[in-house]
Amino acid sequence: MSEAPSAQPLDNLFIGIAGIIGAGKSTLATALGRHMGLDVYYEPVEDNEYLADFYRDTARYSFATQIYLLNRRFQQHQEIIWRGRPAIQDRTIYEDAIFAKMLSETGLMEPRDYRTYLQLFKHMSNFMCRPSAIIYLDVKPALAMERIQERARGVESGISLAYLQALYDEYERFLYDISHRIRTIRVSWAEYRDVDEMADVIRREVLHATFLREVTAWDAPSRK
Repeated sequence: MSEAPSAQPLDNLFIGIAGIIGAGKSTLATALGRHMGLDVYYEPVEDNEYLADFYRDTARYSFATQIYLLNRRFQQHQEIIWRGRPAIQDRTIYEDAIFAKMLSETGLMEPRDYRTYLQLFKHMSNFMCRPSAIIYLDVKPALAMERIQERARGVESGISLAYLQALYDEYERFLYDISHRIRTIRVSWAEYRDVDEMADVIRREVLHATFLREVTAWDAPSRK
């Protein structure tokens, strides 16, 4: 029987929030950052100079957009490690490959571009320290679509339910793989959970859990 990974002290905590578009990653990252005193690193959206072009002409700008995002998230990842402060990241660098794979499989990224992307990702991964844990917010595509429509970001207006379903399916495969290398906490996020409860879950699971853990309402400690 393999030994459990050694516990990481919470003063070196590095949490990644994962999930499909519209899951609620930024909302949770902000709340946990304030509650637990964590530096928060957000997914580059507002200042992403490729994003509008990507949604306007995906095939043309898919490679440039994915390289831009990979570079920005690698920069965030390294900054978190080198600063040595507890932090939380809104979408992890490991998820970037999900989007690149989908673009390739749907013919929206050329095979040679996808091969180049994977080679670059592989080389960069040699310089990445693993997060303490990844929290996966499990939100079904239909609900994610509702949340996307509610926040009404203009560049996201072209996202379809079929795209979100394909993304969700790919995330399921991603979870199986990543949970063998990084502690992964799966949380149903159909309803937003209390930030105190989530902080308790993180403290408990990061110190003791291994592989993939699915946290449900009855797993949380009772509160009096």
